[in-house]
Amino acid sequence: MQGYIININKVKDEDLIVTVLTEDSVLTMYRFYGARHSTINLGYKIDFEVQSSIKSTIPQLRGVLHLGSKWTMQRERMYIWQSFIQLFYKHLKDIDEIHSFYFNLLEECNHKWHTQNPKRISIESYVRLLEFEGRLNDEFICFNCEEVIEQNPSLIRGFLLAHENCVWSEPFERSYIEDLFEHKSTLFFNDEEVDKLWKILMEGF
Repeated sequence: MQGYIININKVKDEDLIVTVLTEDSVLTMYRFYGARHSTINLGYKIDFEVQSSIKSTIPQLRGVLHLGSKWTMQRERMYIWQSFIQLFYKHLKDIDEIHSFYFNLLEECNHKWHTQNPKRISIESYVRLLEFEGRLNDEFICFNCEEVIEQNPSLIRGFLLAHENCVWSEPFERSYIEDLFEHKSTLFFNDEEVDKLWKILMEGF
């Protein structure tokens, strides 16, 4: 079985509780500490086995093999990846069975992460996630006053659109947001604007 580690919690004697996103589920498993165990880290894609235990309601994580990527050793890219993938845990932590969309989305991100700006990949992928979940506000209705937004919109957490005066946040060029929502592309945003979108994204799904 393969999946992405989306959360790690340390418990007694350096044992770990590990949450892994697979193609059709979110698994929480117990990982015993030991010198013969391979190193694992948040964001790693792993091949693994799940072993049930009569002593615990949480299955054991066994036979772990790290499936490394070209960019894994690039510190900045890895940091952005870990920040992005941690949002999936917060979003999916109370779900056991899920649609393959989420795993496949991370697969696509993983394959592009070493060749493109990872913040842009994250933003574009998040818009795809919002559309998949039916939460993409592409009708340009202000979430606060529920009136149509005629001018340049502001964005808040969840990429909700709002009038600048409703949230007192610097707006983005309307045509750029329209292109992002329709084509899932950050092409027209400069790097400074991408950083602003990234900060909004980091507030949570």
